[in-house]
Amino acid sequence: MRTICLAPAIALFAFTAPATAQSAFSCNDAPGFHDFDFWLGDWSVSDRATGKHAGKNRIEAIEANCALVETWAGNGGSTGMSLNLYNPVTARWRQVWVSAGGYSIDIEGGLKDGAMVLEGNIFYYGQKAAIPFRGTWTAEADGSVRQYFQQYDTKTSVWNDWFDGRYERVKAEPQP
Repeated sequence: MRTICLAPAIALFAFTAPATAQSAFSCNDAPGFHDFDFWLGDWSVSDRATGKHAGKNRIEAIEANCALVETWAGNGGSTGMSLNLYNPVTARWRQVWVSAGGYSIDIEGGLKDGAMVLEGNIFYYGQKAAIPFRGTWTAEADGSVRQYFQQYDTKTSVWNDWFDGRYERVKAEPQP
């Protein structure tokens, strides 16, 4: 009696089936994936109230335009990164931010009246606290972007300003 080993055939199918299914979908052509494109680029960020320069931020499209990655460098040495992605199944954007400063942010939502509005929580590691948090990004007529973050105060039941920033595009250096 002859024994047939199906393991190689099963393994081949397991590794090729998802790739075939993935190649049938393009984030470039699907609605929703470009809702946050107004935030793409290299930015100089300042505090809107004081005008003081806060840092630099780069937002890049990655994975064939299926997600955005943010890389922050603050004037005082702070750093952070976020992954921003659109889920066409839920029709919602999600941002997961992590910072060397002892906190992370996990918020989701979508476009409301032309602005990207994401809500969820900020997690302060040292305090072991999760606090309601929201961010709003608005493309301004002059090409800048307003990034407005608020944190909820559970004692007063009030949303307090956390950061109100103005993003101005950094002009590319001329090539020699």
